[in-house]
Amino acid sequence: MTKLIEVDEQQQIFHLYNEQISYLLTVEAGQTLSHLYFGKRVRGYHGQLTYPRVDRGFSGNLPGSDDRTFSKDTLPREYSSAGEMDYHLPATVVRQADGANALNLQYVGYTVLEGKPKLAGLPAAYVEDDSEAETLVITLRDEVTGLDYQLSYTIYRALPVITRSVKVVNNGTQAVQLEKVASMQLDFVDRDFEVISLPGAHVNERHPERRPVSFGVQSFESRRGTSSHQISPFIALVDKQTDEFSGDAYGFNFVYSGNHKFSLEKDQLAQLRLLVGINDYNFTWKLEPAQSFQTPEVLMAYSDQGLNKMSQTFHQLISKRVVRSKYRDLKRPIVVNNWEATYFDFDEEKLKPIVAEAKQLGIEMFVLDDGWFGHRDDDYSSLGDWQVFAKKFPQGLGHFADYVHNQGLKFGLWFEPEMISYDSDLYRQHPEYLMQVPNRAPSPSRSQYILDLCQAEVRDNVVEQVATILSQGQVDYVKWDMNRHLSDIYSLSLPADRQGEVYHRYVLGYYDLMERLTAKFPDVLFEGCSGGGGRFDAGVAYYMPQIWTSDNTDALARLTIQMGTSLAFPPSMMTAHVSAVPNHQTGRVTPFETRGAAAMSAVFGYELDLTKLTSAEKAAVKEQIAAYNQMRALVLEGKFYRLKSPLDSNQAAWNFVSADKKQVFVAVFNVLAQAQPYLTKTKLAGLDKDKCYRNLATGQVYGGDELMNLGFYDPVVRHDFASQTYLFEAVTEE
Repeated sequence: MTKLIEVDEQQQIFHLYNEQISYLLTVEAGQTLSHLYFGKRVRGYHGQLTYPRVDRGFSGNLPGSDDRTFSKDTLPREYSSAGEMDYHLPATVVRQADGANALNLQYVGYTVLEGKPKLAGLPAAYVEDDSEAETLVITLRDEVTGLDYQLSYTIYRALPVITRSVKVVNNGTQAVQLEKVASMQLDFVDRDFEVISLPGAHVNERHPERRPVSFGVQSFESRRGTSSHQISPFIALVDKQTDEFSGDAYGFNFVYSGNHKFSLEKDQLAQLRLLVGINDYNFTWKLEPAQSFQTPEVLMAYSDQGLNKMSQTFHQLISKRVVRSKYRDLKRPIVVNNWEATYFDFDEEKLKPIVAEAKQLGIEMFVLDDGWFGHRDDDYSSLGDWQVFAKKFPQGLGHFADYVHNQGLKFGLWFEPEMISYDSDLYRQHPEYLMQVPNRAPSPSRSQYILDLCQAEVRDNVVEQVATILSQGQVDYVKWDMNRHLSDIYSLSLPADRQGEVYHRYVLGYYDLMERLTAKFPDVLFEGCSGGGGRFDAGVAYYMPQIWTSDNTDALARLTIQMGTSLAFPPSMMTAHVSAVPNHQTGRVTPFETRGAAAMSAVFGYELDLTKLTSAEKAAVKEQIAAYNQMRALVLEGKFYRLKSPLDSNQAAWNFVSADKKQVFVAVFNVLAQAQPYLTKTKLAGLDKDKCYRNLATGQVYGGDELMNLGFYDPVVRHDFASQTYLFEAVTEE
C-alpha cells in the first residue's frame, strides 16, 4: 500500500497526496509553519515555492531579527495567532492570566498516523479500515504559555479530500481563556477567486449566491446557536470561469451544528486568507492546565472539473464516511406524515383511515407528528412532557402503533426534546432546567423555550423520557425537531467566567443526547429537523442519515432549495414530500407529477391527507411509488449531476447515474409557460459514452455520447410548473 504522506525531515517539507490531489506545507524562518500548495496532484516538489524575500513596509519582522525581508504579515500561513505582527484576522486568540493575548506559535514536531483518529465528543468523518487514510499531526507551541496546538490533517486514499481540525493542549501552569480557535486556516497567493455561499431563511433555505472576493473582510456566519436556515456552514472558492463541469473549485464543509464563521480576507498584496471554525461571537473557553480543547472538523474538497465533481466528493464522503446509521446502506422507507393533513386536530380514530389508505397505496411508514403528547392541542403547551395524550389515544400510543404495524406499515414519531413549555409538568417540577439569564424574563419563540443542555441532569431527563417511549419497541423512526434558535444564553451549571462556553456546550450537549440515543436504539431511523432545514449540516448527519430539507413543501420552491443543498450535501440526506395544493406555504397549485418529480429526487414521502385524494390522484400515487421503487437505490446511491439551474433560466434539470453507469434517472422542470416558447434541450451528464441506453417509457435507444453531447428537445408545454421524468437503462447495442 503506497504512502499518502511523505515528510522530508531535512528540508522540513510535508506532502500529503493521493491520485487526485496534493497538499504541501513547510517550515520557514522562525519555525513558522507555511502553506505551499493545495490542488491537483503533483508527483513531487523541488522547492520553487519558497516565499520570496521582499521588504514590505509596515509589515513587521521576527523578534530579534534584522532581516527586513521576512514577515509573518505576508507569508502564507497554516495557522496564525494574535500578537505575531500578522495584521490579518488570526486563527486563534488567547487571553492569558496577565491580560495579554499574544502567542508565538512555532513548529516543534509531527506525527504520522495510519487511519483517522476520532474526535472526542464531536462528529467527524471516519474510516472503516486504517488503510483508507493517513493523518498528519503537526504540533505548534507557544513557549511562554506552554500551549500546544496540534493541527490534524487527514487525507483519504480514494477521495480528493483533506480534513482538518485543531486540538489545543494547555501544558502550562496557568489557566487561559480561548477567545477564538479556528479549525483551519488556508492562505492563497495569486488566486482571483469568487465565493459561493448558501444563504437563506426559514422555508427558503440554501439559495446559492456567487460573488467576487473583494479586498477586505467578508464573513459568512451564524450567531443563532445552530447552523441555521440563514447561512449554511459551507462555502466554495472558485475561479471566475468555473462552472458545473470545468474549472477549479475548493469546497469547505464544517462538521458542526452550532455557531460557525467562515472569514475571507483579501489583503494589500491581493493574497487571500480563509478561516473556518466556531464563531468567536460570545465565545470564550477557560482552559485549565493539563486540559485540552478540540475544535470541530472541516472537510476540504478540491475539484479540477467544476462544481459537480466537488459536490459528488462531498456526497460520497458524507453519505459513506460521516453517516454512521445502519440505514446508511439500507433503503429508506416511503413515508406519509400527518402534519399538513391534520396539524393538531387529530385523534386515533381520525388517523386510522389515513393509515389504511397508505396501506392500499403502497406507502411503507406512517409518521405521527406534533400533538401526540402531554395535553397538546396547540403549540402553547406540553413540550418536555413526553407521555401520551390520553384524550387523543385513550388506549395508549402502543395501541395505535400496533394498528399501524398490523396494516403492514412502520411507525414513526415526532419529538422536540430540546425544548420546554411554561405549561408543562417538566417546567413546574424543574424551572431551573430552562435556559435563562438570571433576573431577566426569557424570550419565547413559537411560545416555547430552550432546555439548558449544558446541564447533565437535563440531558439525563431527556434521554430517560425519550428512551422510555422507544424502549417499548413500537417506534421505527424518530423525527427530531427544533423549532427555534437559541437565546437567553446562560447556564446555571457554569460560573461567571465560563458563560462564554454556553453556545458550544449546548452543541456538545446535543451531540451527547444523540450519541446516547442512537447507540441505545440502533434499529431506529432518526431524521433531523429544525423548522425544516435550520440545522442541516454534516454534524447532524453523523447521528441522523436524513434531514427534513425545508418546511416549504412547494415543488417549485424545492427546486432551488434542493439544488442549493446538493452543492454541499447528498440527496440521500434530503427528505422531500408530495404535499397538497394549494400549497400550505406558498398557495401555489402545481401538477401532481411535478410534485412527485421533485420529491422523488430525494428521500421520498407524502405530506397530505390521503383520504382526500381523488381516484386519479390515488392512481398517480401508486405510479409514483412504483417508479420510485425502480430507482430508489439509484437516487440514494448514484452520482447526482446538476444540469440546469432555476436561478439562471426558466428551467431546472438534474440526473442521477448509477455507479455502474447502467441506470439513469432524469428530471426536467419548466417553470413558466410562454405564448411563444423558446426551444430548449437537455443534455445529460455522467453516462458511459460507449454504452447505449433505452428510454424505458418509449423503448427508444440512444448512445450515451448522444445523450450527453446532442441531448434531446424538451417538450413544448402550455401550462406552468411542468415536469418531465425519464428513466434510462443500458442495453446491448442494437
